[in-house]
Amino acid sequence: MRLGINLGYWGAGMDADNLAVAREADRLGYDVCWAAEAYGSDAPTVLAWVAAQTERIDIGSAILQIPARQPAMTAMTAATLDSLSGGRFRLGLGVSGPQVSEGWYGVKFDKPLARTREYVEIVRKAMSRERLSHDGEHWTLPLPGGPGKPLKLTVHPTREHIPLYIAAIGPKNLEQTGEIADGALLIFPAAEHLEATALTHIRAGRQKAGLTMDGFDVCPTVPLAVGDDVNALADMFRPYTALYVGGMGSRKQNFYNQLAQRMGYEKEAAEIQDKYLAGDKTGAAAAIPHSLIDSTTLLGSVERIADKMTAYAEAGVTTLTLAPAGFTLEERLTALRAGTEALERAGLA
Repeated sequence: MRLGINLGYWGAGMDADNLAVAREADRLGYDVCWAAEAYGSDAPTVLAWVAAQTERIDIGSAILQIPARQPAMTAMTAATLDSLSGGRFRLGLGVSGPQVSEGWYGVKFDKPLARTREYVEIVRKAMSRERLSHDGEHWTLPLPGGPGKPLKLTVHPTREHIPLYIAAIGPKNLEQTGEIADGALLIFPAAEHLEATALTHIRAGRQKAGLTMDGFDVCPTVPLAVGDDVNALADMFRPYTALYVGGMGSRKQNFYNQLAQRMGYEKEAAEIQDKYLAGDKTGAAAAIPHSLIDSTTLLGSVERIADKMTAYAEAGVTTLTLAPAGFTLEERLTALRAGTEALERAGLA
């Protein structure tokens, strides 16, 4: 099992430390460094900055938002980042959610599966440097009746095939991801529930495409915190979990809330959402069961973290992306080093 890191969103208050974290991950042999975007910092700028100041670690978008860019623009960005980084770019895509898609980008959040499939088809075609033409439900290239003509990407990516990942949570999206992508970006993964909540659906998609799980990257992001008091460490992530389970998307379209329900927290997920949407964020955080946080994070001593890493590997994770937590840079770097030590202790390096 490989390790990655996720720097999250730029502008979250730890920006001055993020480069040091990325450089240390590069030195320690971490496999990939991901950066995110929502409606603040954009991922490509951050990734270009990190790539310029690291040597071997891959850089990945987790995610580039589909409603933010035309697919051909995404192909241009991917090809450019792959070229500038010397073949170290991984393209992660996702549809975002209804609030961001419609509120920030003005793009209707409808038919997300069909939109994603079509988007991926165009991106792959453009990155392969075919002359780009497409006749679909969401995009038509070139536009009919005008001066447009099929064009070919002028940038040569360093690699013939840039790995393409999709952020997926729901069963249908996971199945499609298995069918059309090279990897899945997962969130809130519990090792004991991973087969039922994710892998069974991904595997079905691979089978539909006539493929096996060989070479497919199962890549969940897991917060990491090192210390003796597991309860106190878990409490650090209550606001984070409450935001996603309680406040992301909309009441009817909160994919994280639905995931918590599929893990057996139906009653608790409803309470968290009710309190969060009513403005009681403190109450929402307090309503999160400790077991939900503990099962979807890496908390405690290096030995305890190593045991949980073993459980993730046995469940089918191929790249475990860590989000090292801490109030200072040194605490984050300590967590990062603990991740490497735990992987070695587990015999997974």
